[in-house]
Amino acid sequence: MKKAFYLFFALAFSSASAQQATSGADAKLPPVVDFTAQQDHQHMMKQLGIKALRPGPSGDESAPNHANYDEALANPYPNLPEVLTLRNGKKVTTPAMWWNKRRPEIVEEFEREVFGRVPKNAPKVTWKTLISEREYVGWIPVNAKQLVGQVDNSDYPLLDVKIAMTVVTPANAKGPVPVLMMFGPSALPAPAQPPKESLEKINTALKDLLIQQDPSLKEVFEQYPAYNPIASQVPAFGPPPAGDPPTTHQLLRAGWGYALIEPGSIQADNGAGLTKGIIGLVNKGQPRKPDDWGALRAWAWGASRGLDYLENDPAVDARHVGIEGVSRYGKAALVALAFDQRFYMGLIGSSGEGGAKLHRRNFGEAVESLTSSAEYHWMAGNFLKYGASEATFGSKNAKDIQVDAHQLIALCAPRLTFISYGIPEKGDAKWLDQQGSYMATVAAGPVFRLLGAKDLGVGHDYKTAKMPGVNVSLLDGELAWRQHDGGHTDAPNIRYFLEWAANWMKEKPASGSNR
Repeated sequence: MKKAFYLFFALAFSSASAQQATSGADAKLPPVVDFTAQQDHQHMMKQLGIKALRPGPSGDESAPNHANYDEALANPYPNLPEVLTLRNGKKVTTPAMWWNKRRPEIVEEFEREVFGRVPKNAPKVTWKTLISEREYVGWIPVNAKQLVGQVDNSDYPLLDVKIAMTVVTPANAKGPVPVLMMFGPSALPAPAQPPKESLEKINTALKDLLIQQDPSLKEVFEQYPAYNPIASQVPAFGPPPAGDPPTTHQLLRAGWGYALIEPGSIQADNGAGLTKGIIGLVNKGQPRKPDDWGALRAWAWGASRGLDYLENDPAVDARHVGIEGVSRYGKAALVALAFDQRFYMGLIGSSGEGGAKLHRRNFGEAVESLTSSAEYHWMAGNFLKYGASEATFGSKNAKDIQVDAHQLIALCAPRLTFISYGIPEKGDAKWLDQQGSYMATVAAGPVFRLLGAKDLGVGHDYKTAKMPGVNVSLLDGELAWRQHDGGHTDAPNIRYFLEWAANWMKEKPASGSNR
């Protein structure tokens, strides 16, 4: 007994000493700056010498500063930056010139001015499986794993970043399967339940505990003897709901797997979080510099770290991993596909400004929507310059950005790139500028062609390009477009995406840049 006491005392003393040592080391580190989003925004404006920003257009069509929806006024800057011309004016005529010269030029512009740079000292991520079990999704047996990616914070222990991801693959697959990574909450599809006997024990113990807490509950339980605090999960029977099955069901039925990676576990979706999350961790809790990465690039970085894991999962065909997202996560998915050539394909849903929409278009959402609003944190600090009305450098607007959305799409070439939108009548607002995104997709075509891939097949004149009708598919090339008749989602396009991708995987089984 005495020996056990001394052992306990020694362990407690050792733990306390370790905590004191850690606390002493942490005391030498700069504390986390706790800015509000407004304070952080002002801090970036001060760094850039910006005195005033133009307000973004209103989405309320009755407001005095409402967004433009008149096509006659939509193209004040009709000439897009040349996608296949070097800075020195020389035309890009070979794949080698694209890979070795032009592509790096475009990447540099996007990193410095639009999305920010991933720091060279970005920490490593170590993946750990929290739960691994057999489950069922729509009567399909699956292997489901809930994972956490621990980001190395040894350089700044004051912040802790853990990336949440779930990976689900069909249990009866004969080999590795393609996987679509999707931005969303990381959750197991149908967590396994204890058997009936174990559940009875849990309920008995829970009732006893509740009665100890509140003796009056004994009368309630006696009055309702069949009631249990934890009910058993009974699968629902009956006909399936109308319309297409859920996206996850469609993927599994097609023999694919899927991964759900949680953006908020990588970086918060607000300006106040920029001194925290992965951006804050690398910056040791301090505010960003103008070319530091924003949330879109951080989410894309997190997706790449998820891909690191998938490349070592024997159930996954790592040559055929795709990335998917809708709205702000459609922007992030496009950024991930553009910057990480290991992603074989992408489904880019309703991405709008900062995604597939042209910055130079004056239709719906605008550059100023991102520079002067609560969404500035998606972008690099330098992007604020293009909304400036008064600054030490004068003023700038969308025409001053050296790159545009067509070049972001072109960075995905020659890999499978599916641009998806819905219709305003169902909630995919005009604000997103579906036409402007179609023009950008057309304008990216020459790069796909140069690299031996097929584009939309409608020519390259983006100035006169008109969107095809709703539910008209342009899916004959590695670059694809389809506007479905649903709302702010890409779910109605999933079955078309799966068929399209499957055809190309048969034709071009190897992934990568084809360099």
